[in-house]
Amino acid sequence: MRPGPAGVTRVVCLITVLAAVGLLPWLSGRDPALTVLRARSAEQEPTREALDAVRRDLGLEAGPLPLLGTWVSGLLHGDLGTSWVSGADILPSVVTGLQVSLALMGCSLGVALLLASSLVAPVLVRGRGSAGAVAAMLAAVPEFLLATIALLIGGVWLGWLPTSGWQGPENMVLPAVALGVPAGGLLGRLVADALPAVLGERWVELWRGAGVSRGRIAAAALRRVLPPLLPQFGMVAVGLTGGAVAVETVFAVPGIGRTALGAAKSQDLPLLQGSVLTLLALGLLTGALAALIRRRLLGPALRDAGLSLPPARPVRAHPAVPVALAALLAVTIGWGLLRDPYTVNTTVRLAAPSWAHPLGTDGLGRDVLARLGHGAASTVGTAAAICLLSLLAALVLGFLPRVTAGAADIANALPPVIVGILVAAVAGPGTGGAALAVALISWPPLAAHAAALVQEVRASSFLTAQRAIGATPWWILTRHVLPSVTAPVTRHALLRLPGIALALASLGFLGLGAQPPAPEWGLLLDESRAYVERAPWAALAPAVELALLAGLAVSGAALTRRRPETTRVRAAEEAVVGV
Repeated sequence: MRPGPAGVTRVVCLITVLAAVGLLPWLSGRDPALTVLRARSAEQEPTREALDAVRRDLGLEAGPLPLLGTWVSGLLHGDLGTSWVSGADILPSVVTGLQVSLALMGCSLGVALLLASSLVAPVLVRGRGSAGAVAAMLAAVPEFLLATIALLIGGVWLGWLPTSGWQGPENMVLPAVALGVPAGGLLGRLVADALPAVLGERWVELWRGAGVSRGRIAAAALRRVLPPLLPQFGMVAVGLTGGAVAVETVFAVPGIGRTALGAAKSQDLPLLQGSVLTLLALGLLTGALAALIRRRLLGPALRDAGLSLPPARPVRAHPAVPVALAALLAVTIGWGLLRDPYTVNTTVRLAAPSWAHPLGTDGLGRDVLARLGHGAASTVGTAAAICLLSLLAALVLGFLPRVTAGAADIANALPPVIVGILVAAVAGPGTGGAALAVALISWPPLAAHAAALVQEVRASSFLTAQRAIGATPWWILTRHVLPSVTAPVTRHALLRLPGIALALASLGFLGLGAQPPAPEWGLLLDESRAYVERAPWAALAPAVELALLAGLAVSGAALTRRRPETTRVRAAEEAVVGV
């Protein structure tokens, strides 16, 4: 059987990613021999003889393509090469880091399932209800932000749990909570919001009339709900992979994500190759496992036809909530823009909030409010540009769903942090690299939404009438299809704006985005970690702003979501916009 366009695209994209990882020593634009020499001995002069010796030692004289072939051949034999910095075999380091990360992800998944179960149980008991705004808010909080708050409260203020290291089970608690709470909020919201519509279907009424127990009905309803949602569950697991990089960094956990980040910063490219390849394989395996479980749950009868859920009810929010959040953000940002974010005054370093410095000062005596306001301008502005590019790409790719589906699968398997590490290894850390990393993987949800709308509009009866009266394809495209698709996808893109801003902040937090002294939100959080115990307000200020932004996204989505006219588009929109 010949592979379809989606399969071909998937293979091409996967080969491209593997080639990019294999050619990192050459794509970085730096002389690999010079990088190795600096890593081995920073004092040694980079003479021609010394560089030639390094090239001979590593086999770099053959050039990029033979080096890529050697790397791929080593992969097939289970050999990831040796570290440029330590000279040790990479495979044991990657395996050790992977074991730690898998243990952390397992505990995080347990936390997520417990939280999701607590959100779903009331709906199963009452047969109605919703996960509500609380679950949506939890799902919108980024892992690195929750990790910082958990470190501050549970580790520093209360002293209940260790704040770093990996010595015993107690070291897992705070990182697992930081990873598991957002994932559990999202899983619980997806299932709990879909259950009321399923419990209102005709078969449930018939089963109750026949005397079937409530437990059997609940189990059957869950089995009915899970298959359409499993692709989203797979994306949640991939999110755990990406979020683990930031959480491992916050708590100094020696996992595979922290290993990859450290290799990128030290330019140990072979170790970076092995770590990124492992993370990519973990994401692809997770997605494939979710697809396999979905097929088993559907069974042979529905496997090819698929199964869709009745539309879920959106999260409700009072109109005053987004207005209040937007006003608070606007006042804080506007007030900060009126102040100087770069002036250093060491005499007032780590000063508490006062009238002169309403949010205190940082470790260099710079005004936190000023840096918060100016950082918002750059972060949100960059996010808006990414949003616009993703929207334009989605409107084009939405007409080519069979071709772009494979590329979307690969993009969905790559969290922003992993792409950010790769881009930083090639172009160096910076705002442009972080924006490129987020843009490369932000288009699939919008493209899937556009494709669903294009399919529905093309199948509508009024377009059949237009063709019957002789309307040209260009007329139909510009006067009917595009206007019907552009408005809802544009609203979807606007709802994704805060999420893109949070992704940029996470890259800045990891040192992959904006660099000091830029006043970027993620960078502010990273800089404040060193003195979080002495000056918690410096860390809490950007954390609260990010939480307000997430709350604005959730409450704004509840008020601006509009229902498409037909059931098929409504279900498609709920599937791609509801998360």
